[in-house]
Amino acid sequence: PEETVTSSFASFIHAVRPEHLSKTVCHRSKRMILDSIGVGLVGSTTPVFDIALQYCRELYSPVAVSSVYGKPGVKLSPTLAAFTNGVATHSMDFDDTWHPATHPSGAVLPALLAASQMLPPGTKPNGMDFLLAFNVGLEVQGRLMHFSTEAHDIPRRFHPPSVVGTVGSAAATAQLLSLSRAQCTHALGIAASLAGAPPIGNAPRLGFEAALLPARGMEASPLILDDIPGCAGFSVFYGVYQPKPLSAPSERHEFLLEKQDVAFKRFPAHLGMHWVVDAALSVRNLFINYAGSFSPSLIRSIVLKIPVSKYINRPFPSSEHQARHSFQFNACAALLDGEVGLGSFAETSIHRQELRELLGKVVVEHPEDNAANFDKMYGEVALLLHSGDVLTGKCDTFYGHWRKPLSKESLLKKFRSNAAHVLPEEQIEAIIATVDNLESLSDSSQL
Repeated sequence: PEETVTSSFASFIHAVRPEHLSKTVCHRSKRMILDSIGVGLVGSTTPVFDIALQYCRELYSPVAVSSVYGKPGVKLSPTLAAFTNGVATHSMDFDDTWHPATHPSGAVLPALLAASQMLPPGTKPNGMDFLLAFNVGLEVQGRLMHFSTEAHDIPRRFHPPSVVGTVGSAAATAQLLSLSRAQCTHALGIAASLAGAPPIGNAPRLGFEAALLPARGMEASPLILDDIPGCAGFSVFYGVYQPKPLSAPSERHEFLLEKQDVAFKRFPAHLGMHWVVDAALSVRNLFINYAGSFSPSLIRSIVLKIPVSKYINRPFPSSEHQARHSFQFNACAALLDGEVGLGSFAETSIHRQELRELLGKVVVEHPEDNAANFDKMYGEVALLLHSGDVLTGKCDTFYGHWRKPLSKESLLKKFRSNAAHVLPEEQIEAIIATVDNLESLSDSSQL
């Protein structure tokens, strides 16, 4: 049969082997796995996670074999565990971010954790199999995003994890379950037909289901990723769509993660906030050196130079979710407190009078050279003082960006802080050791 884009992806998923993973890819992906577990654990303390968990426990009678973040003794059916853990991972917008923009780990890891517990004894994948499947899920997501120029900037249409994440989840699970090439093709087709459904918890769940159905005989379009006139395939998600085949893995195969690391967030908010927070902290230090302390009464106005983006330009956020997606709030919280963290988004913090007064002084500008692109944007915070002086802080690469990666110490500090909300110290250290030695793990369900 003629080779197509879709069949090339299926061939890759079926043929790729652990030896194709470089040391760099293994190192980077293990950092992602550890960070994502920590984010999921702290996310299990949120109200939206409790709603998702209650929904899954009450409305279904599951074959309960897969664990749930932060809830010892609670198990769900594999696909519902993937859904619930996916909700936990993204509930605070604390998960990793790639370029072009998506949240790669949260769409894949929950499905693989659930699948590894689903398989019967004697057939469970080892740690290297798990690591390979995780990277297959990342690779497919990255390749799909490169099919359209629209994906290179902060997306204007579909939320990427619900689109590429669903297909990536299917690819990862298909690889872990050792599906045939034909079954991998059908898994991609089913996943693409299910893609686009928010919330992000649907990406690992629906991708997981898409990988399970072909093993039971379900079929789907073998041209789902191709650009075929008159065929509503994956191209429906983009106005501009130019798919390219994925080469069969070879000894020299270079995964996208080799070329493009991910960004890890230091605090739970939209990635764009990290630029303005670092810029605000920089100008805050200048202000303290200038005035001896941070005194909002000396400030006449605050000028933010940020990219044009409607959904993260929120002058006066009134909820936790809005605050996590507000350039203005995050800049002012950093100026006022000298940091941004989990507590910054509590209701009592959001509605502080002194913070509201500072928000009232903010003026937003959109320079033409500041693109809404995570690889090119910058954040600038200028304080115009009543004295006539102007103090300015600017950030074009925040700490945690792929150009300025978190150190091992910083990543571990974040993980320990997140996991400590629900786990004792000995279990936290056990997870760290397990992920660090994932290649030698004989049974990945132990994770």
